[in-house]
Amino acid sequence: MTALGFLYPGHSAEDDYPRIEQLLGSDIRLDVVHTDIGTDAHRVDALLEMGSAERLAAGVEELRMSGAESVVWACTSGSFVHGWEGAHEQVRNLAVTAGMPASSTSFAFVHAVKEIGAGRVAVAATYPDDVAGLFAEFLRAGGVEVVQVRGAGIITAAEVGTWGEEQVLALAREADSPDAEAVLLPDTALHTATHIPALEKELGKPVLTANQVTVWEALRLTDRRVNAPAMGELFTREPIVQV
Repeated sequence: MTALGFLYPGHSAEDDYPRIEQLLGSDIRLDVVHTDIGTDAHRVDALLEMGSAERLAAGVEELRMSGAESVVWACTSGSFVHGWEGAHEQVRNLAVTAGMPASSTSFAFVHAVKEIGAGRVAVAATYPDDVAGLFAEFLRAGGVEVVQVRGAGIITAAEVGTWGEEQVLALAREADSPDAEAVLLPDTALHTATHIPALEKELGKPVLTANQVTVWEALRLTDRRVNAPAMGELFTREPIVQV
C-alpha cells in the first residue's frame, strides 16, 4: 500500500480524490486533509493567505499519522500566486514541517507538461483574468510555452465546485488553440476526475486537470508508477507496476 497525502483548501471538489483512487485501480490510498480556506476568493491577497505556512502546517500532523509518504498542497492558485521562487519556498517549508517529500499543484502542472512532452499549452482557467495570467507566468517560469489563456471570471471556489461536465467541456473548447499541444485546467475546485477521457476525445490532445496532476505528482514523489488510462494520457506514459 502506498499512502499519499493531500492538503486541500476548504470543500469544493475533494470528492475527485476517492474517484481517482478507484480509477487508479491499485494499492494506492489517497488521504485528504482540509485546510482553512479563509476568504473564498480568487484574489491575490486572499490566495496568499490561503497558502500561508501556518495554514498548511495545521494539517500536516494528521497526514503524518495516516502514514502518508508524500504530501502535495492541492491548490494551484494558492501556490502560483507566490511566484516561482515563493512557491519553491512554500514547498520547502511544507517538506520540512511534514518530514516527507512535498510539492504543490502548480509544480505538478509543470512536471506533468514535461512528462507528456508538450512544448506549447493553452490554459482554461475558471479564475478572473488577472489570476489566470499569474498561472501563465508561473508556467513560463518553469519553461512551458503558453499560447493562449482563457479565464472564466469566477471569484469563489464554491461556485466552481458546482460546474458539471458540459461547462468544463465548454471552457476547455474555448481555451484550446491549434498551436497548443495540451490544454490545462488549473483549478482544484473544479470536478474533472471523470471527465478527462471526454475532454481528450473532444479536443484530440492531452488534457491536464488540477486534481489529476496533483495525484500524479504525489505518486512521482514516491517513485511510484501507475498505468490508468481512465485518468488520461498522463497516466499512460508510465509503465504498469504490480506490487
